[in-house]
Amino acid sequence: MERIGLIGAGRAGTALGAALAAAGHPLVGVTARSGVSRERAARLLPHVPVLTAGEVATRADVVLVAVPDDVIEDVVEQLPLTSSQYVVHLSGAHGLRPLRGSDAIPVALHPAMTFSGGPVRLEDVMFTATAPDQARELVERLVKALGAQVQWVADKQRAQYHAGLVHGANHLTTLVTQALAVLREAGVQDPAATLRPLVTATLDNTLRSGHHALTGPIARGDVDTVAAHLAGLQDRTASTYAELARATVELAAADGRLDPDTAARFQKVLNGEPGERYRTGEAPR
Repeated sequence: MERIGLIGAGRAGTALGAALAAAGHPLVGVTARSGVSRERAARLLPHVPVLTAGEVATRADVVLVAVPDDVIEDVVEQLPLTSSQYVVHLSGAHGLRPLRGSDAIPVALHPAMTFSGGPVRLEDVMFTATAPDQARELVERLVKALGAQVQWVADKQRAQYHAGLVHGANHLTTLVTQALAVLREAGVQDPAATLRPLVTATLDNTLRSGHHALTGPIARGDVDTVAAHLAGLQDRTASTYAELARATVELAAADGRLDPDTAARFQKVLNGEPGERYRTGEAPR
C-alpha cells in the first residue's frame, strides 16, 4: 500500500489520516505547528511522527495537503515533490489549480462530511474527486479502502459543487439557529425538542423527493399566514425568512401548486408593499 504523508493536523486531515491508517495505509508523518494541532495529532494519530513538511513529503508516496484553502498553493509550492508522487488537497471549492506548482500528480479530493475534531465514520460518505486519468485508479482504491464512495466532477465545476454543499449544509445551520431563537422568543421551553422531529422528517423527505416534499403555508397558498410571520419577526431573521419565502414561492409556482394570482400576492407581501390583507379563506395553521 502507498505510504501516506499528512501536511496539516486540522480536523479533516487527522480524521482522514486516522481512517486511512485504520484501513492499512502506513502514515509516515504529519506536520503540526500549533499546540492544538499537536494535541489533535497525538490523540488521533498516536503512532505517527510529527515531522517538518519537507520530511513528510520525502517519505510519502501520497501527500495529503490538509490546510486552509487560501494557503494550499503556497504550501504545495514549497514541498519537495517528484513526478512519481501524488499530491492531494481536500478542498471542496478548489480544483487542480492550487497544485500546479508541483511536479507530483495532482488530485482534488473532497469528502462531503463535517468534522468535529474526533474520529469520523466515513462509510458511505461521498468523496468528490478531480484528477488526471493516471490518478483515477489510486483515488478509487483509497476511497474504497475507507468504505466510502467516489464521484468525479470537472475542474471548472468545483466551485459550483462546493456552493451546493455550503448552501445545503452550512446555511442549514444558520437557518435552524435562527428558528431556534424565534421559538425561544415565543416562549417555547425546549426549542430543539420542538423542532427536531419536523426538521428531521423534512430533511429526509426532501433528500428522497426533492421539491415534492414541500409543505407549509406557501404550498397551501396561505398568504395571510406569511404576512403574520413577517410582522412578528425581527431584523436579520425577517430578511432571511423573506428571501427564502420568495424562492419557495417560485418553487411552488413552477410545479403548479400556486396559481399566478396567489404567487403575485405572496410576492407583494414579501416585498413589503402596502395594501389590502390577502385572505385565503382558511385560518392560519
